[in-house]
Amino acid sequence: MDKSQISTDEKYMQRCLQLAANGIHGARPNPMVGAVICLPPDPSKGRVSCRILGEGYHVRCGEGHAEVNAFASVRPEDEVLLSDSTIYVSLEPCAHYGKTPPCAELIIRKGVRRVVVGCVDPFAQVQGRGIQMLREAGIDVTVGVLQKECMWLNRRFFTYHSKHRPYIILKWAQTANGFIDDHGKALQISNEQTQMLSHKLRAEEDAILVGHTTDSREHPQLTVRHWHGPNPKRLVLTRQRPLSQLVDDLYQQGVQSLIVEGGRQTHDAFIDAGLWDELRVETGQHLTVSDGTRAPQLPFDVAIQHHIQYGFNSITTYLNMK
Repeated sequence: MDKSQISTDEKYMQRCLQLAANGIHGARPNPMVGAVICLPPDPSKGRVSCRILGEGYHVRCGEGHAEVNAFASVRPEDEVLLSDSTIYVSLEPCAHYGKTPPCAELIIRKGVRRVVVGCVDPFAQVQGRGIQMLREAGIDVTVGVLQKECMWLNRRFFTYHSKHRPYIILKWAQTANGFIDDHGKALQISNEQTQMLSHKLRAEEDAILVGHTTDSREHPQLTVRHWHGPNPKRLVLTRQRPLSQLVDDLYQQGVQSLIVEGGRQTHDAFIDAGLWDELRVETGQHLTVSDGTRAPQLPFDVAIQHHIQYGFNSITTYLNMK
């Protein structure tokens, strides 16, 4: 494959990711998936550039998948062009009958020439079966275009099915000199913008947890009142409940993601148990206190995902590299 083909594949896979992200609320517990149907250039037929014939994403669980919606958006007069077309899909097309028929069968029936897949679906009923079905039908299949980005988009879904637990985000705010409160009293560190982002995060995750001390001392609402979307399931960690049992219970309940917004003791418990995937630390860079509760210590095996400045506050996201 030449470099121009690679750049074209990446361009349209990026579009798939943009479309897929629109399903952040409705697609759960299914993964977010985007699909783009392109007619490649063919100078012999007067086509000098790619033409998009259809687009779609998985809007709502139980309804049409991305591929179904993409094909549905193709104009009737363009159906004849599908045999020369490529369909880009951010996640492997399904090969099993669930709430909807298999998308791999639909692609075969539509007769497209080529399929480009972002990443393989880890779900037990798929796991390469969709790709195999397409190849056995004689369709040219390319796998792994923008694979890292495609996997990141559905990190909750992948973690849930591969580790049999929710994707766990530890989140706290600290002063410039490393305290999370002021002499044991609650301290407002977030600014208006970072508070809004915090509520946006809540709307994107299934559940949120605080420790019993934080709950009794601060009575946090843990809602999305400064954003839009569903409130996460509210949980309080008691001294009597082991973390392993908690995350197993959440898995059995179908909870795919969990935010932990507790105090030092709660965060330390998750870190010590190795039960975390992402760590978000907000720092008020112009705010200090003389004493209080020290912020949790970062684990050793972390990698910075990104660092963003919001006024006098910054948010650094770390990933668990174990």
